[in-house]
Amino acid sequence: MQSYTELTPPTAVTHSLSVPFLSRSANNLVVAKTSLLQIFSLKSLITHIVSGAARDVSRHNTLQRGERFQSTKLVLIAQYELSGTVTALAKVKILRSRSGGEAILIAFRDAKLSLIEWDPERYSISTISIHYYEQEDVKRSPWEPSLSQLPTCLSVDPSSRCAALKFGSRQLAILPFYQEGDDLVMDDYDPEIDGERPTVKASEGALQVDKAPYAPSFVLSLLALDPALSHPIHLSFLHEYREPTFGVLSSQVSISNALFHERRDSISYFVYTLDLEQQASTTLLSISNLPYDLFSIVPLSLPIGGALLVGSNELIHVDQSGRTNGVAVNQLARHSTSFGLLDQSDLALRLENCVIETLAADNGDMLIILNTGELAILSFKSEGRSVSGLSVRVVQHSPGEEALQAAAACTSVVGRGRIFVGSEDCDSIVLGWSRRSDKMKRQVQRRSSNIGDLQDSSDLEEDEFEEDEDDLYSAVKMDSMPKQVPGASSVMRENEDYVFRVHDYMTNLGPIKDISLIESDEQYEDGTVESLMTGLLISTGCGKGGSLGILRREVEPDVVQKLHIDGATALWSVRAKTNVQETRNRPEAENSTNYDKHLIANTQSAAGSRSLLYSISTVGLEPVDGTDFDPEAGPSVEIGVLTGGTRIVQVLPNELRTFDNHFGLAQIFPLSEESADAEPKAIKASFVDPYVLIIRDDLSLVVLNADESGDLDEVERGEALQQNEWVSGSLYDDSSDAFRLETDDSDEDEEVGNVLLFLLNFAGGLYVSHSRTLCPVLPESSSALIAAQIYRLPNLKKPIYVAEGLSFLPPFLSKDFTVRRSTAREKLTELLVADLGDVTMKSPYLILRSENNDITMYQPYQGPKEEGSNITLRFHKIANTGLPLPPDANDIEEGSRQALRIIPNLGGYSTVFLPGLSPTFILKPATSTPQIVPLRSGDIRSLSGLNVQHCENGFVYVDKDCNITIAQLPVDSHYSTGWIVRKRHFGEDIQAIDYHARSKSCIIGTGRNSTYKLSEEDAFGTEDTSFLPQVEQGTVKLLDHRTWSTIDR
Repeated sequence: MQSYTELTPPTAVTHSLSVPFLSRSANNLVVAKTSLLQIFSLKSLITHIVSGAARDVSRHNTLQRGERFQSTKLVLIAQYELSGTVTALAKVKILRSRSGGEAILIAFRDAKLSLIEWDPERYSISTISIHYYEQEDVKRSPWEPSLSQLPTCLSVDPSSRCAALKFGSRQLAILPFYQEGDDLVMDDYDPEIDGERPTVKASEGALQVDKAPYAPSFVLSLLALDPALSHPIHLSFLHEYREPTFGVLSSQVSISNALFHERRDSISYFVYTLDLEQQASTTLLSISNLPYDLFSIVPLSLPIGGALLVGSNELIHVDQSGRTNGVAVNQLARHSTSFGLLDQSDLALRLENCVIETLAADNGDMLIILNTGELAILSFKSEGRSVSGLSVRVVQHSPGEEALQAAAACTSVVGRGRIFVGSEDCDSIVLGWSRRSDKMKRQVQRRSSNIGDLQDSSDLEEDEFEEDEDDLYSAVKMDSMPKQVPGASSVMRENEDYVFRVHDYMTNLGPIKDISLIESDEQYEDGTVESLMTGLLISTGCGKGGSLGILRREVEPDVVQKLHIDGATALWSVRAKTNVQETRNRPEAENSTNYDKHLIANTQSAAGSRSLLYSISTVGLEPVDGTDFDPEAGPSVEIGVLTGGTRIVQVLPNELRTFDNHFGLAQIFPLSEESADAEPKAIKASFVDPYVLIIRDDLSLVVLNADESGDLDEVERGEALQQNEWVSGSLYDDSSDAFRLETDDSDEDEEVGNVLLFLLNFAGGLYVSHSRTLCPVLPESSSALIAAQIYRLPNLKKPIYVAEGLSFLPPFLSKDFTVRRSTAREKLTELLVADLGDVTMKSPYLILRSENNDITMYQPYQGPKEEGSNITLRFHKIANTGLPLPPDANDIEEGSRQALRIIPNLGGYSTVFLPGLSPTFILKPATSTPQIVPLRSGDIRSLSGLNVQHCENGFVYVDKDCNITIAQLPVDSHYSTGWIVRKRHFGEDIQAIDYHARSKSCIIGTGRNSTYKLSEEDAFGTEDTSFLPQVEQGTVKLLDHRTWSTIDR
C-alpha cells in the first residue's frame, strides 16, 4: 500500500476569468489552477514607498522609494478543490442567480461541463448543473486517443444565449441558456391564449425558479455541419450578431510540417450561425487558402469587429464581410504562405503560444504577450468602418524591468487599465498600463474643468460604441456609425507610448524541474549530533522565469540579538505616548515615532514570582529603577495600553495598576472586595481602548472602562452575567462594522460604541455583546446546547447575537444552527477575535483553541436577510491542516499555559501567535487563506511583538531555557502555500540542482537560448535569413544557497 499527498497546493495559473460573481456590481477575478478554483476581489491602494517598505514591489524595479502611486491588489475571497482538471472557464449571464451576479461555466478534461453560481447564504459556490458528454454514442476510430487525451474547446456566446464545447475529434456539444424575451424562455407562448406577456427579472434574493436556467443540450458532429470540418483547430463565438454565431478554423487534411510543400495554405475559416430551436446551422462565410500555422481565433468587439486569426508567423483580421488584412511578423512568413501580408518581418517575433488581450475599447489596440514574456502592441488602421491594415510594435523595456519573464497562460481585463496575466511558468501578475498621451490630455483638462466632469466625459466615450441590435449579420449601418474618436483615425499610432507597471503578483512554484534535500546538523543536549532535513531546494520556472526556491515547513527567523534573563517565563514590549494629541499628530507610517521603549518580564525563582521592568537599547536590556513599577507586586497576567496609548495597564492577579509613560503610578484598582472570603485571581485579560476584560479563576468576569483621564471604573453587569461561568473572552474594535450587528434602540440615552465582547462559557457557548450589556441565560444542564452570543459595549444586559453549537465546530455557524445528536463536541479552552491579514487587506477571524492546542478558525460573513430579523451575520469554518503538539501537562496543572497573543504588525502582517511546544504563527497573505506557520525555535513560553530601531516590526520571545531572542521574519519569504518559500530569480532555465551539506552550497545546471547559425563548412548554401533558430547553451554554477552568490562557474 502506498499513500501520496500534494507537496503544495497548485500554484500555476491555467485559466482566469473576470466576472461579477459575488453580486451584480462586484468585480471579481476567478482563477483556475489545474484543480483549484480561487475567487478574488480587487482592492485599490494608495501606497507611499518609504525606507524598508518597498519589499514587495522592488522585485520589478519599477518604483523608487519616496514615490506615491495607486496600485490594484488581489484579495482572496474563497477557494475550492475541484474533482477534475479544468480546461476552460467562461461566464454566463443567467436569468436568475442567488447572488444577482453571473454564473461560471467550467469545462473539465473528460468532456464535462459544470455550471456554478455564488450562494450568499452559505458563502460558497453552488453547482447548478453538471453535463457529461463522455458517454455519448460517438463513433470513433480505433486508433483515436481517449477523450481525456484530446483537447477541448469551450466558447460562450457574448449574449449568453448558448455555449459550445468541442470535444473528441469532431464533436460539438451545444448548451442553450434561457434569456429574457427570447424564444427559449417563452416556449410556445401565444398572447391570444396566454394573455399578457410576463416579464422576467433577475432576483437578488433567494433562488425561486420553476425550471433550470438552461435548455436541454444536444451534440452535433462537425462533419454534419460541414464536411470540410474534418480537422478542426479552434472555434469561438463572434460579436455583433443577432443569432449565436461562431467561427471555426479547420483543415481538410492533417497539418504536418514534414509535408509542408504539399499541404501549404491548407487552413480554412468558416462562420456559422446557429438555430437553437431547429438544432441547425447556416454557413455565413468561408475563407480558404489561409496559412497552415494558424491556431487561434480572437473575437473582436466594436469599434473593430470581426475576428483576429493568430498564427505562428502572422496575424490576420477578418471582418464580417470576409475582407482580410494581415501582417507578417518574421521572415518565415514569406516562405510558409502565399497569403498577402503586410511585411513587418524585421520584428522577428515568434507567436507560438502567445496570448492576446484587448487594451482599450476606444481604439481597439491589443496587447500581445509572447511565449518569452515580451510584450507587443497590435494596432488597427481604419478607413471608415473598415479595417485597412494592421501594425505591430514591440514594447521596449530596460534590462531587468520585464513585466513577465515567461509565457502567459491566460489574461483577463480586471478594470480600466488593469490586466491579470496568469502563467504556468512564472509568477502571475496584475499588469497596469497607461498612455502618456492620455496623461497629458488629463493634465490639460484638469486646468479647465474638475475631475468629475472629466469622469463623465470618459464614460461618454465608452457609451459611444453601442451595438446596433437591428443589424443581423452585416456591418453596422452608416447612419448608426459612431463618431471618430481620437486614436481611431486612419493614421497608425506608431508613436503611441504605452507604459506598463506591475501592481501585484501571485507566487508560482511550478513547474518544478528538480528537487534536492537541504540537510543540517542538529546538536542535542546530550551532545549527540544528527543530520536532519530542514528544507527542500527546488528549481522552478521556465526560460527567463527560471528560479531557485527554498521550501521549509518552519520559519527560521533572522536573529538580531540574543540575551538571557534568569527565570524568565513571559514577556511584553511596552510603549506609551505622552498625550492623545501626540497620537493624532504623528503618522503611523513613521516608525521612528512608534518604537517600543520598555520590556516587562515575568520571572520565577525560589523567592517567588515577580515582574521586572527593562529599557530596550541596541546594547541589550537594562533594568529600570526609580519608577513606581513594583517588581514585588507579583507576576503580571497581561500588559496593555489605554486612553490613546497614554496609560500603561498592568493586570496583576488581585488588582490592576495604571502608569503614565514614565511609569509613574496613576491608579490601583482592586479586583476583589475586602469582605470576600475567597479572593478570585485574574488569569486572562483582553484590551481594546477604552475597555479591559478580566477573566478570573472562579470563571467570573469583570469589564472595566477607562475615562478620558485614564481612571478605570467597572462596567455594570447583569445578574445573569454574574451567575454564569466564563472560560474565555475577547474584545474586538469593530470600527469598520465588519460584523454589521445592530444595537438595541430601546436605550436611546445610552452611548453606543464599536467595541464587541465575545464570551465563551463553561459549557462551550459563545456570547457576543456590544459595549453595553451581558445577560446570557444558559440551560441548567452543562451538556445542553452551546450558545454563541455577542455584546456591544458598554451595554452588558442583553446580547445582540446568539448562535448555538459552537463547541460542535460546524462548517457553518449561525443563530439558527441546530445540533445533531451524533455530533462530537470539542472541549474549548480559549476564544480570540483578531484581525488577520497584511498591508493589503485585514479582516476579523474568530479563533478557537482546544485543550489539545488544536486551532479552529471561523470567518464572519453577511448572508441574506431572513423574515423577522435584520441580523445577517454568519460564520464559516476555514480549513486548517496544522497539527500542533498538545500542551505540557505540567503547564496545565500549574495553570501557566500561555494565552494566544495578538501581534498587530509582524513584518507587515497582522498575526496571532500560539506559544508552547509547537509555537506557530497564524499568517494570512492577501492572496491565500490563513496559514499555520510553525516557528523553528523549540518550546517558546512567551512571545511579544517588538518594534525598535534595530529590529523594526519584529518580535521577542523567551524559550524554556530563559533565553531571550530578538528576531524578525525572514526577508522575501512567502507563506501562501503553507510552506515558507524563498525564491531567487536567475533569468535562466535551471534544469538540475544538487545540494552539498558540508559546504552548504549547491550546484545548478542552467540553460539559455541563443541563436544558432551553421558554419560555412556545414552549410549547403548561403543562409538568406536573419531569423535564425535558437539552441540551448548550458552552464554549471556553484552557489552559496544562503546568499545566492556565485562561487564558481
